[in-house]
Amino acid sequence: MPAPTAEKIARFRQLHQAPRALLIPNPWDAGSARVLAALGFEALATSSGACAGVLGRRDGRVTRDEALAHARSIVEATDLPVSADLEKCFADAPAAAAQTIRLAAEIGLAGGSIEDATGNPDKPLFEFTQAVERVAAAAEAARPAGFVLTARTENFLRGNPDLDDTIKRLQAFEKAGADVLMAPGLPDLAAVRAVCAALKKPVNFMAGIRGKSFSVAELEAAGVRRISFATSLYRTAISGLVEAAREAKERGSFGYLERTLTTPELNRYFDS
Repeated sequence: MPAPTAEKIARFRQLHQAPRALLIPNPWDAGSARVLAALGFEALATSSGACAGVLGRRDGRVTRDEALAHARSIVEATDLPVSADLEKCFADAPAAAAQTIRLAAEIGLAGGSIEDATGNPDKPLFEFTQAVERVAAAAEAARPAGFVLTARTENFLRGNPDLDDTIKRLQAFEKAGADVLMAPGLPDLAAVRAVCAALKKPVNFMAGIRGKSFSVAELEAAGVRRISFATSLYRTAISGLVEAAREAKERGSFGYLERTLTTPELNRYFDS
């Protein structure tokens, strides 16, 4: 049976204070969560892109109810703490974003994120003041349960690769009550070091972008305390699916079978 939420939250918080950076992979369903738990990872996170892919959609086209149902299936699959990618918390108004955090805590999540991307291509980022107000409301909602709130600025993914503004936003999010800070898409280790040096609370680095992902040792040296995998594991699985299916369809062979886990080997992950 899954561990009680309070115990998971306490364990999740403690993992951010460990000597090494916390590796937090992103499963896409209950089965992949079980595999990652059996491999020895200590916490998991959902991925909005992987969640959408499982439903046959593009990232950003999942409802709050669907995202929470997806997260619940992963929470219930293992005893590990789970943090959810909640995008912009499915709302613009601070109070509505806060309600998403409350609902996330109620399903047993140990943490979750709020970001400053609007979902509107004509105005991709919330204005600074509104972005901070949204984080403050989410932090207030998270506080009673001890829910670990990650606040992320999407500057480098949404056409505003401004390191100074990124740091300004993250510092404001930290002051507003976020527990973990995050800026996906940082271009190099110098930028990672600058972000980590400017903040007191743990920084999450998102590994998953070609040319902008670095080794665990390099990220730890730069000051990173948590490393998430984004959609990269899901994309790896789908890449294998595409490669195998193309081999069968285009070449009429099944060589991919020699590279896969056997059914008994796979079943061992689900026996743990």
